[in-house]
Amino acid sequence: MKTTHILSWLFGIAVFATGILNMILVHFVPGVIYLFIALIYFPPLNAIFRERFGFEIPPLVKAILGIMLIMFTLGVSDLGEMIDKL
Repeated sequence: MKTTHILSWLFGIAVFATGILNMILVHFVPGVIYLFIALIYFPPLNAIFRERFGFEIPPLVKAILGIMLIMFTLGVSDLGEMIDKL
């Protein structure tokens, strides 16, 4: 397995977990959005997307989206404030 696949799986799981935490602790809607965004990071779903639409999301775009998600989650969202209180 390539290193990019491993990183993609790990980050997809992290975004998925963030979505679950948002659904439980904060609000349902941002949690569902995080769950849908997490789908682009899982390699099998990326392959299905490539077969169905003929292209895949470049790794650079995924990395930029990942950085933005981390900044938003920890800086602006209610989940970040809950983590700060711990």
